[in-house]
Amino acid sequence: MSTYVNMKSLEAAARAFSGAAPFDHAVIDDFFLPEVATALEAEFPDFDSDVWHQYRNAIEVKKTCNNWNAFPSLTYKVFDYLNSDALIGRLSELLDIFPLLPDPGLNGGGWHTHARGGKLNTHLDYNLHPKLGMQRKLNIIVYLNSNWQPSWGGQLGLWRQDPQRRKPGELVASVDPLFNRAILFDTTQDSWHGLPAPLECPEGQTRRSIAVYYLTPAPAESEDRGKALFAPTAEQEGDEKVRELIERRASVDSAASTYTSLDGGHQ
Repeated sequence: MSTYVNMKSLEAAARAFSGAAPFDHAVIDDFFLPEVATALEAEFPDFDSDVWHQYRNAIEVKKTCNNWNAFPSLTYKVFDYLNSDALIGRLSELLDIFPLLPDPGLNGGGWHTHARGGKLNTHLDYNLHPKLGMQRKLNIIVYLNSNWQPSWGGQLGLWRQDPQRRKPGELVASVDPLFNRAILFDTTQDSWHGLPAPLECPEGQTRRSIAVYYLTPAPAESEDRGKALFAPTAEQEGDEKVRELIERRASVDSAASTYTSLDGGHQ
């Protein structure tokens, strides 16, 4: 019996994981026990808090924090549990993935938030962990928006890869970021995902989530990609500045420069 996660919901959703389109995934409603989800939302920092690291450019407008020292007590305990042998062992059994390993450093994970106008171009996540050298295998993203309206946007889209080129093709699934809903997905199957349309939520409302990622030993033929690979939106196709930004963002050495927006301002 988990103190934090609704294991019945996780186990039921996991049965639909393998073979889902466009890549292995499962949507898990009621992911946390109700009182845990409510308390986690209450601990989530305000959008204007100084804990955030901000991205504001043509391909991503968001704020993130993976600093364990910034997490309040329950949030800290939940991230610790999500990286525990107990939960990861059960995920391994449910999904038949062995070995499955945590990333206690929360590289790319932690708290994520978007306000009105926030977006995240469709992308592939990094394939090799830039510090550990292991392959990123699974994502769990849990939404903590108790009053989110689907008309505000913010759905996580899942795209099939274009068979003619390495870009997203057909949008196959769209997941509303409803309160205490999680999405679990395999990141090694040309797993294009994102929320490229700017949010239309009212001022003062934010899309909030927590994310953890799990690793496996990298296969010998594994692609050496240590940062996310973004795709331009249809409106950005042919834009040379966006192409250059995507190249910089995909480079481990130069990714930090993308914190600056294309108009020269800082985030």
